[in-house]
Amino acid sequence: MLIAKTRWDVKRPDENIVKHLVEQLRIDPLIATLLVHRGVRTAEEANVFLYPLKQPFHDPFLLDGMERAVVRIQRAIQDGEHILVYGDYDADGVSSTTVMVSALKEAGAIVDFYIPNRFTEGYGPNEKAFRWAKDQGFSLIITVDNGIAAVKEVALANELGMDVIITDHHEVGPTLPEAYEIIHPKKPGSTYPFRELAGVGVAFKVAHALLGEVPRYLLDVAAIGTIADLVSLTGENRVLVAQGLEQLRKTKRIGLRALCTQCGIDAEKIDEQTVGFIIAPRMNAAGRLGEADPAVRLLMTEDEEEAKRLAKEMDDLNRERQQLVAEIAEEAAQIIQEQFPPSENKVLVVAKEGWNPGVIGIVASRLVEQFYRPTIVLSIDAEKGIAKGSARSIHGFDMFSSLSTCRDILLHFGGHPMAAGMTLSLEDVGELRRRLNALADDMLTDDDFTPITSIDAVCSVSDLTMAVAEQLEKFAPFGVGNAKPLFLMENVSVETMRRVGADQSHLKAVFAQNGAAIDSVGFGFGYLRDEIAPDAKVSVVGELVINEWNHLRKPQLMIYDMAVHECQLFDIRGMRDVRPLIAALPPDKRMLIMFREDTADALGIGAYKEEIYYAASAEEASRLCLDGRYVVLLDMPPSLKMMKMLLRSSLPARIYALFYQRETHFFRTLPTREHFKWFYAFLRKRGMFNLAKHGGELARARGWTEETVWFMAKVFLELEFITQRDGIVSLVPQPAKRDLSESPTYRLKQAQYELESLFLYSTYEQLKRCLFEMKGLHTYEEANA
Repeated sequence: MLIAKTRWDVKRPDENIVKHLVEQLRIDPLIATLLVHRGVRTAEEANVFLYPLKQPFHDPFLLDGMERAVVRIQRAIQDGEHILVYGDYDADGVSSTTVMVSALKEAGAIVDFYIPNRFTEGYGPNEKAFRWAKDQGFSLIITVDNGIAAVKEVALANELGMDVIITDHHEVGPTLPEAYEIIHPKKPGSTYPFRELAGVGVAFKVAHALLGEVPRYLLDVAAIGTIADLVSLTGENRVLVAQGLEQLRKTKRIGLRALCTQCGIDAEKIDEQTVGFIIAPRMNAAGRLGEADPAVRLLMTEDEEEAKRLAKEMDDLNRERQQLVAEIAEEAAQIIQEQFPPSENKVLVVAKEGWNPGVIGIVASRLVEQFYRPTIVLSIDAEKGIAKGSARSIHGFDMFSSLSTCRDILLHFGGHPMAAGMTLSLEDVGELRRRLNALADDMLTDDDFTPITSIDAVCSVSDLTMAVAEQLEKFAPFGVGNAKPLFLMENVSVETMRRVGADQSHLKAVFAQNGAAIDSVGFGFGYLRDEIAPDAKVSVVGELVINEWNHLRKPQLMIYDMAVHECQLFDIRGMRDVRPLIAALPPDKRMLIMFREDTADALGIGAYKEEIYYAASAEEASRLCLDGRYVVLLDMPPSLKMMKMLLRSSLPARIYALFYQRETHFFRTLPTREHFKWFYAFLRKRGMFNLAKHGGELARARGWTEETVWFMAKVFLELEFITQRDGIVSLVPQPAKRDLSESPTYRLKQAQYELESLFLYSTYEQLKRCLFEMKGLHTYEEANA
C-alpha cells in the first residue's frame, strides 16, 4: 500500500453535455470532458474557449463609473492639469502603473507616477504622499491596483482640492472612499460581465476607454501583471493573457528584450510559465527589496544601455531575494516547530524582528507548502510597536473574511480569500493568533489539512494519445481557474521504474495497461522507487505533455501523485544488513516481528529491541494487529499455522519478508522413500551395522551425506524398526508396519523443508500467492485480476 500525498477530488461531468460536444465538435470524449469542467456547455462556448486569440474584449464602458472617469481625465488633459498615477510595488502594481502612464501619455496628458516604498510607507495611499502630490501641483490622482480601502486618504485629498479616481480590484470593504469615481469590477451594483480582472486589467480597461480602441501595444505588460497576480485565467483574463503572450513574444520594449537576454529566455517561446516563474519574480524583486520605480522604468525605457543595466539589476535583486527567502523560511519553520507546532495550531502566526517585509509573503507561501496550514508571517518593528505581515491560506479557510472579523485589532488590512496583507500593534499579535485559531476550529476538519488534487478525468493508458496531447495545447494559457488538466489512471502495471537525476531524486517510469504504455517522469518522486513493489497495481495522477527529443514527439505523463491500494510485498530475503531499511521506515508505521528470541542479536538490531514483537506462539501471533502497518518479518515462522494466525486478524499496508534463518535444511537431502527402502534392505541383509564406525563409508558409497544416514537411522529407531547401542544398529525381527510420517523426526524435517521451500526459496510470485491465500481475504489471482 502507498498512501497518496493529497486528497484526490475527481470531477464528474454531465455526460449528456459531453456527448453533445463530442457530436457537435467531433472531438475526443476526453477533450469534451475537460471543456465541460471549464464551464463550456455549447459549441459556441467551446469556440470562445479554444480560440482566445480571436475573441473581442468587453466594452470598457460597461464598468460602472467609466464614462464619468474618462470625461474627468479628458478635461484634465485639455486643461493641462498634472496627473499622478499612484501605483503599487508588486508586479501587478508595476504593470498597472506602466499601462496607465503609457495610455495617459498617448492621450497627451502631463503625467508622472508615484509608487510608495514598501518599508517606509507600506501598501496603498498615505497622507504624506498625498500632501506631497498637492505640493507638487498634481490636481488629479489615479490609483492603480490599490485605493479601494483608502477612505481617510481620499477624504484628505478632497480637503486638499485634488480629485481621486480609484482603479482597483481588491476586495471591497464595508465603506467605500468618497473618490471622484471608482472603477472596480466588484463594486456594489456593478454589472460588468467579468469580475476577476487584475489591477492591470482594470487599468487596461481605462486605457481602452480613454484611447477609444484596444491598446494592443500594452497587452504584453497587461499579461505580465495578470499572470503575476494569480487571478483567475478565465473569461476576459484568458483573452487578455492569450493575446498578451502573443504580443510579448514579439515585444518591441527594449527593457523586456534586455531582461529576456539577461535571463537566457527565448522570447519566441515565452508562455505563462516563463512569465510566472522568470519575468514576474524579477519585476517583483525591486519592490520587495527597495524601490519599485526601476521596474516601471525597465518597462518604459527607450534607452538600450539603461535597459541592460536595469535588467541586470532586476536579475541580481531576484537572486538576493531568493537567498533571503530561503533564510527567513528556514528560521520561521524552526520557530513554528518549537513554539507553535502545527499539531496544536490550525493557523500559523509567526513573527520576528528584522525579517524583510518585502519577502514575507513568499515566505508565507513556502510555509503553507511545508505545513499546509493558513499562515501569517509578520515582520516586527519594535521601535514603532507594530507588526506588518502577509497571509496565505488553504482551501476551506477564507483569509479575507476571517481577518475581517478582526478589524478592531488591525490597523490596516486588505486582500483576497487566499492571500492578504495587514498591519497591527505588536501587543495584538497573540490575540490575532488566538482568534484565527478559534475560527479555524469551527471551520476546518482534519481532512482540510491534506492538500487537494483536483482531477479532471479518470482514463486508461490508451486514452492518453498524441492527438489528445496536441489538443490540450489549445487549453493554454493555464493558471488559476484553468489549471493544467490532471488525469487519473487506476490499477496500471509498472513496466519499468528507475531513479534519475544527478542526486537520484527524480523518477522515470513506464506504465502499462491492456497492451498500451506511456513514458512518465516524476520530479522529486525518486524515493518511490523503493516504495512500490515489483508487481504492484498503481494508481497515478499526472499531466499529459508532449516530449520532444531528437525531432521525435510523443506523449508523456508528468507525475503529480501516486497510490497503491493493495497490500504490497517487498522481497528482502538475502539482505545482509536490514538496519538501513528499518531506519528508513516511518517509526509510527513500522512493525518488526520475530519468531525466535535470538534473531534480533543475530541481525544486529538490538537498538530496536523495545519495539520488536516476539510471537512465541500461534496465540500470541493472532493477537498482533497489523492493520495499515509496514510489517517486517525478521525471521521464518516455525509453522504455517503461525503465519496464518498472524495474518488472520488484519491486513498490513506492506510486508517486508526477510525470513532470516541461522541454518537451513533445504539444500540438505530429504531422503525419499526409495532412500529408506534401500537402507532398510541393506540393514536386513547385514543384520547389524556399526553406524558410528562405518556410516561415513556407506554415505560416500551411495553419494549421500553422513547426516542423511544418521537421519534415516533415527527415523527407523522412532518407528521401532531397529535398535541402537553404542553406535551399532540392529534390525528388529518382524516389526509392525508403520508409515514414515509417524516418526516425529521425519515430520519435523519434512515440515522444515516445506517451510524453507515456501518462505526462503520460492519465487516472488509463489511467496505472494502463499501469503495472500493465507490471509484468506482473496486469492492472489483475484487481487491481480
